[in-house]
Amino acid sequence: MTTTASSTSTYALPELRDPLPAPERTAYLIPSGDLRESANVPAWPFQQELERIVGEAVGATGWRVRRAFEPDAELGHGFIRSQRMGMEVFRAMPPDAPLIVATANWQYSHHVLAGLRTHRGPILTVANFAPEWPGLVGLLNLNGGLTKMGRAYSSLWTVDGTDESFLAGVAEWIDTGLVRHDASHVQELPPLPRSAEVELGTALADQLQRDKAIIGIFDEGCMGMYNAIIDDEMLNPLGIYKERLSQSALWAEMQTVPDEEADAVGAWLRKAGMTFRLGADEATELTEAQLRWQHKMYVAALRISDDFGLDAVGIQYQQGMKDVCPASDLVEGLLNNVQRPPVTSRDGSRVLWEGEALPNFNEVDEGVAVDALVTNRIWTAMGMDPATTLHDVRWGEEVGEDYVWVFEISGSVPPSHLTGGYAGAEGWRQGPAFFPAGGSTINGVSRPGEIVWSRVYVQDAALHVDLGRGSVVDLGAQETQRRKDLTNPEWPIANVVLHGVTRDQFMARHKANHAQLVYADDADAADRALTAKAALFHRLGVAVHLCGDAPIVG
Repeated sequence: MTTTASSTSTYALPELRDPLPAPERTAYLIPSGDLRESANVPAWPFQQELERIVGEAVGATGWRVRRAFEPDAELGHGFIRSQRMGMEVFRAMPPDAPLIVATANWQYSHHVLAGLRTHRGPILTVANFAPEWPGLVGLLNLNGGLTKMGRAYSSLWTVDGTDESFLAGVAEWIDTGLVRHDASHVQELPPLPRSAEVELGTALADQLQRDKAIIGIFDEGCMGMYNAIIDDEMLNPLGIYKERLSQSALWAEMQTVPDEEADAVGAWLRKAGMTFRLGADEATELTEAQLRWQHKMYVAALRISDDFGLDAVGIQYQQGMKDVCPASDLVEGLLNNVQRPPVTSRDGSRVLWEGEALPNFNEVDEGVAVDALVTNRIWTAMGMDPATTLHDVRWGEEVGEDYVWVFEISGSVPPSHLTGGYAGAEGWRQGPAFFPAGGSTINGVSRPGEIVWSRVYVQDAALHVDLGRGSVVDLGAQETQRRKDLTNPEWPIANVVLHGVTRDQFMARHKANHAQLVYADDADAADRALTAKAALFHRLGVAVHLCGDAPIVG
């Protein structure tokens, strides 16, 4: 039997709008914002100043900037604050117009990624380079997302709008739609020598692929970090598989931990030398009640990790758990430390991961998960402390002849990274604007020493890793405190010099707001460990890029 379609449709067809034409000599501007209004409102003055700077720089070329939407007077800011709002903003923009994404705050990239994926005009990401409301952190996160999705973009940053490189870059982008940066510090992995380090890295890679490993994900996709999600199809060939867990299960497990067991964790920390800045106001101060819940989370995380046989674990926390219980940072920093409060199995017969770190990847950043997992195995095999952590690339300034970065994570650094260890660790309350239920950080100053830094990321539908060498330096108490006060004084700080990499080279290259950091015993050991790490990733089929002075020894 055949049917004939009616010549007149009675279906409710959607009305398709014609795309808006792009005005001449006009660049559109949008800002991606935070999901938390408590972060958007105080960041707004910094965003307004950045937009003024961008407008003047574009105006100097004979072009003009048009904001894609008006600020909301009732809310007190003009940020895109949800993915839905981002889609609506892009619907009202000409798809072929040159587009500037200006960032002066913590931002959720997924608010704008849907529109950026299909936007046809050239894209420029721009950030302020300021410590207080760090657009540069949001910029690197957004750039990592654009790189993962294969969307071409250019990027610039500025301290105050007078930087010659910034002004020249704006003019170049207006003229050509592109900004080119110096990438001479990057070299591809050369042929590897026959050495003990290469043998170690190769053997560990073969073991990982043969025996496999599990990373536990307590809710995926923290804070819109699209770049921090690695598909199973890329992870599984490495031998790494995901155990997808719910933070509700972690919260439920916390209810089963007796107060006495939680309090024993706190007693251990105090005996080890850690101190806490305590108060009585739950809304603004750190309290014993908050600490008890964090200690319960620590026990719960270890027991669930044991249940599922995890090789590494990450807790999303920032959206969802932050409204239920105190912050996860104290927990996550302890997990990455070899020396930490003992926790037994449910039947009391075993101490879980006794004398070992359980690699943790803060904010469920899966690039960090891969990195922390393999780093732990290499450093352990070489007889070095495997404690590793991610840091936000927060800010930096020149000190003498060196450019010294502020690397700063939200309280989850392992105590062995700090000057004085546990005795140098002080628990401060997390800021109420971001952490309404409070909780302690592991605050302190990272000790001077030789490090290997790295980042695993997705580009061209494949896994890549950037590897480099660096040093954590001692700037003295006064300068270090100044830097902490300019950023977040409640968080641990690392003053980092990247060997052979300038500020602008790093900013132009780095594909995430996070950098991985691990100490080595000395410079020679760091070079040897970097060689083993390069060999391991190469054996796994990950594209290895050496950044700056990153010698392969052998």
